[in-house]
Amino acid sequence: MTRLTDRAVVLLSGGMDSCVCAALASRDYPTAALHISYGQRTELRERQSFLAICQRLNIQDKLLVRNESLRAIGGSALTDENIAVPITPAAGNPINHPNHGPGHDIPVTYVPFRNAHFLAAAVSWAEVLGASKIYIGAVEQDSSGYPDCRPAYYEAFNQVIKAGTKEGNIEIVTPLIAMRKAEIVRLGLELGAPFDLTWSCYSREDRACGVCDSCRLRLQAFAAAGATDPIPYATTDQVFGQAGFAP
Repeated sequence: MTRLTDRAVVLLSGGMDSCVCAALASRDYPTAALHISYGQRTELRERQSFLAICQRLNIQDKLLVRNESLRAIGGSALTDENIAVPITPAAGNPINHPNHGPGHDIPVTYVPFRNAHFLAAAVSWAEVLGASKIYIGAVEQDSSGYPDCRPAYYEAFNQVIKAGTKEGNIEIVTPLIAMRKAEIVRLGLELGAPFDLTWSCYSREDRACGVCDSCRLRLQAFAAAGATDPIPYATTDQVFGQAGFAP
């Protein structure tokens, strides 16, 4: 595809989905990458992935931001060490259903309204850069059911951008939102997305645990795509010998 003269900002956490989004964005636009640390358990490892992915994809324009409010607010297993990360069986939902949000089957790994914080920073930077596209790797299918990963959420946010920016011409793009995780893996392989540099685990920074919701979804996706996940995984003894998991 011919590279356009417009610019894009990609929200790049360092995870599998955001990496594929970054590969898509950098294929089609001059791209700037934004990474936001918010006090999550694996923030150092995610930042490392962000920098490595940018280098591999030759994304030169980078911005790293720290959001202190989400950890201070808490309410998520990703930001509150007193809330355990649920263990997820290989073929189902998290084992301990009390670890889900009240009445809505939303796991405690949901960070309340997190993507609004991320998008606000991305829109501000896009205005400064003159970018008209913001890529985010939100996925509704085969996901944990987070409410800020639904299409209606981004449709509404685009209306906010139109009403609240100078030109009103910045658009949030969610190219993966209707895709299955295995489809995302296949797309990433076609694009040459550097999956070996990504990090999805909710709890560990050395070797992925393989039992949190994010790891399970990732492993299932690679298996369904007929591919091997290139990142290292911990042994059972290593995983259950650490603190931070639900009993």
